[in-house]
Amino acid sequence: MKSVQQEVDERSNLTNSNKFELLLFRLGGDANGEHSELFGINVFKIREIVAMPEVTAVAGSSPHMLGVVNLRGQIITVLDLPAIVGVIPKTGLNIMLVTEFARTTQAFAVESVDEIVRLDWSQVLTAEGTAGGKVTSIARLDGDVNNTRLAQVLDVETILREMVPNEGKDVDPETIGPQLLLKPGAVILAADDSVVARSLIEKGLTAMGAHFIMTKSGKEAWDRLQHIADGAKAEGVPVENKVALVLTDLEMPEMDGFTLTRLIKQDARFSKIPVVIHSSLSGKTNEDHVKGVGADAYVAKFVAEDLAATIRQVLAK
Repeated sequence: MKSVQQEVDERSNLTNSNKFELLLFRLGGDANGEHSELFGINVFKIREIVAMPEVTAVAGSSPHMLGVVNLRGQIITVLDLPAIVGVIPKTGLNIMLVTEFARTTQAFAVESVDEIVRLDWSQVLTAEGTAGGKVTSIARLDGDVNNTRLAQVLDVETILREMVPNEGKDVDPETIGPQLLLKPGAVILAADDSVVARSLIEKGLTAMGAHFIMTKSGKEAWDRLQHIADGAKAEGVPVENKVALVLTDLEMPEMDGFTLTRLIKQDARFSKIPVVIHSSLSGKTNEDHVKGVGADAYVAKFVAEDLAATIRQVLAK
């Protein structure tokens, strides 16, 4: 039997190989209780899994907010995940997933938990627009084969922003600070698979006066960087004259931010381009991973002023 430390080490090492672990769970089915599909969330976001405790309803809360619980001295908001995605649990809300990301702690009620699977990000394809924007990607659990099991990876950032409006502060141009001074023609290349995160990043960069290119995955950002490099070579100028900085999320379909950062830093053409990782996977463990792949800075989502300050600090080096 593996020790706890061995399991932690193995999980940490996944960031070196474009792999991750997905917790699979079920929320329910249609009105007849049929077609119970698999959903997933990155294990790095899960703080703990507990049997559904008694929940205290909060007066005036949104319809999909069950209420709050007192868990180890902390008051945590509990959201009705089946109701949010429009399905009906056949056996009730039996399990509570306590999540920790984007500097917040919250809980999601689900019907049941299946298993944890280890996947390569290449097994995950973008699914923007699915389930009213609440699904960010589809995981092919058995690989690229016919009739593979599929799991819908939820965009928890979008769900939280819709259900708990105070989560994720809007961008205030008055507090974002002075304008960025990039080289003429230079852009910030950004990558994030979340619709909500992209919107906030775009607002922040616009408020800073920065030109940018927004992409939806690490692979798309990497492909765009290759294209920009070819153009720079044809013009006879360094690629860093075209790309001032790369801003990347960590969790993304096809290629994660760890892999994107590693590819950039190991390529002589791009090694001078600073990389800032901007992720909801907050905490010291993830910050240590960021240092390991050579990123120039890490900032947890989402406080626009923090992001702006980090970008200015990195560009000033």
